[in-house]
Amino acid sequence: MFRRREPVPFAFLAEADRFRSNVTPPPRERSSVGQMAGRWLLGLTIVAALVGSLVIGMPALSLDHSSQTQQSQASRTSEGR
Repeated sequence: MFRRREPVPFAFLAEADRFRSNVTPPPRERSSVGQMAGRWLLGLTIVAALVGSLVIGMPALSLDHSSQTQQSQASRTSEGR
């Protein structure tokens, strides 16, 4: 195996951070009205789905206090017998 006698300079790595290209990218194309409307519709659909799932899921997350009071009343009437 051959060994390189001189050390490898790592200055090119530092220069890579500062490298600027002289080629400018092409300008971005403007979105059409249909594309913008589609993006708004997609965003609105996602927000509506999140709100709808929250509205539907809220009863499952809340504690049902009425069933606890009915159970306690039922246990009191059975104890009274």
